[in-house]
Amino acid sequence: MARYELKLPTMGESIAEATITNWLKQVGETIEVDDAVVEIATDKVDSEVPSEISGVLVEQLFAKDAIIKVGQTFAIIETAEVDVVKSNKHEVAEPVEIPIIESSIAVAKEIVASISNFSDSEKFFSPLVKNIAKEEGITLSELEEIPGTGKDGRVTKEDILKFVGSRHELEKRTGEAKLEVASNNSVQLPKSVSQPQPITYNSQPTTSSLNGSDEIMEMDRMRKLISGYMTTSLQTSAHVSSFIEVDVTNIVKWRDKVKNAFEKREGEKLTFTPIFMEAVAKALKDYPMMNISIDGDYIIKKKNINLGMAAALPNGNLIVPIIKNADQLNLVGMAKAVNDLGNRAKTGKLKPDDTQGGTYTVTNVGSFGSIFGTPIINQPQVGILALGAIRKVPAVIETPEGDFIGIRQKMFLTHTYDHRIIDGALGGSFVKRVAEYLEAFDVDSDY
Repeated sequence: MARYELKLPTMGESIAEATITNWLKQVGETIEVDDAVVEIATDKVDSEVPSEISGVLVEQLFAKDAIIKVGQTFAIIETAEVDVVKSNKHEVAEPVEIPIIESSIAVAKEIVASISNFSDSEKFFSPLVKNIAKEEGITLSELEEIPGTGKDGRVTKEDILKFVGSRHELEKRTGEAKLEVASNNSVQLPKSVSQPQPITYNSQPTTSSLNGSDEIMEMDRMRKLISGYMTTSLQTSAHVSSFIEVDVTNIVKWRDKVKNAFEKREGEKLTFTPIFMEAVAKALKDYPMMNISIDGDYIIKKKNINLGMAAALPNGNLIVPIIKNADQLNLVGMAKAVNDLGNRAKTGKLKPDDTQGGTYTVTNVGSFGSIFGTPIINQPQVGILALGAIRKVPAVIETPEGDFIGIRQKMFLTHTYDHRIIDGALGGSFVKRVAEYLEAFDVDSDY
């Protein structure tokens, strides 16, 4: 048998280590190529590490919550390949003979047969979970009802063992309440034993109560990270904000006119976000001193324009995937990038590199109905733009024949920037340029 070292792969610029949050494969389990072996977490995103080879997991070199570095071996997989031994450099390598034990083959066949009993399920169950289910006599319908706490709702070893333990407890209570059959065939229940209650499972974080009404809940790992980032940013940068109102009537009309044809031709939904991101990328090219970061007393002027797109996750947390080289994308390319990152953020499919290298961030507070907001800078960047909700409002319209009141589609842009290096002239000019690009949008554009 050959032994293969599974190492933590490179995950993107500036990521040097990760934390093991969950082992998806246990020692003794069979692993196929591309099977996820372990869940890891960086300071930006959670991810899975797949196996590059088929075999059996024989060693876990780190426990859950351990920190491992890029390139470090964290697991050993034993493959069916035959080791090659050389006695010296002039001799021909001979394969090492490995004895086959018939009893081992029989055991393997038995395990495979037990696993196949659950092949009709549309859910994914690891071989370990299937083996436990077989040994404990758990039916497929029971297995499918167990709430999973693993990645994408998968049933973990802990989940099924919890189910087994609860079922044993139920059987114990039921046994204690066995019917006593009297000589006259009358049936009596022991007075001290109550009827067994249904078993319920709660995959939510553990909570406690001090007075019976208030709940105390521990933050999850990502919430703790976000809390630390936001506090550090406020302590690091001198935040100041500029506001500007933008007339986006032409954009709203144009999108309503072309969105169906756009989706049919490109296979992508056309939202307002890529239109706004395109305007921001253009403005950053006009004002490159907004596309910088600060390192002590030094200014780092970024060559690439990599736009961060703040996205809310289903659990209420926040993540910022990055659109790389955003200034090189046309509207179609921008729409594809926005939709791809947004969808993968919602489904937990982002890779660590997807959240690295941002030079400026845009957040859409209007998607939750907010007119405007004052966002916190995403360090080490020096600016962030908040997009407010688009609203129909009465407005003064200037024409050669005079002014009149009309209904227009308007929104607020909030530009928050680091006053240590960005003064009001630059900060205000930048957000004004974004507004100018939006108001000058070509309604005859064929995207």
